[in-house]
Amino acid sequence: MSSYEDLVDRAIKTLPKRSESKERFEIPKVKGHIEGNKTIITNFQQIVSSFRRDADHLLKYLLRELATPGIIDNQRLILGRKISSSQINNKIERYANEFVICADCKKPDTQLVKEEKILTLKCSACGAKHPVRSKI
Repeated sequence: MSSYEDLVDRAIKTLPKRSESKERFEIPKVKGHIEGNKTIITNFQQIVSSFRRDADHLLKYLLRELATPGIIDNQRLILGRKISSSQINNKIERYANEFVICADCKKPDTQLVKEEKILTLKCSACGAKHPVRSKI
């Protein structure tokens, strides 16, 4: 019969190794290019689906923050002027922190719920509710 310490050592050896990434949610970086005077983001739908938000909500936020016209064309977003990817990534990160990630538990398992004319971020993981700015 094995000793307790031997059993513990054997159990630890059979545990799966930890992955390098500690976050299960990473804010996606934009992929795209500049075509003439327009900036085209090719992975806009991927960003929207990773946030689990309405594409029009993210579009409205980006257009207001970047002060540019734009439209969604199939899977991509076309912005009406030249904008650097770092500036777009910065705005998308701010959107995620304000409208996607829970302020208490820092998890992305949230929903935007309108309660009595107030837009609220409701976390499915911890149950917290936080009002967000509704005017985009």
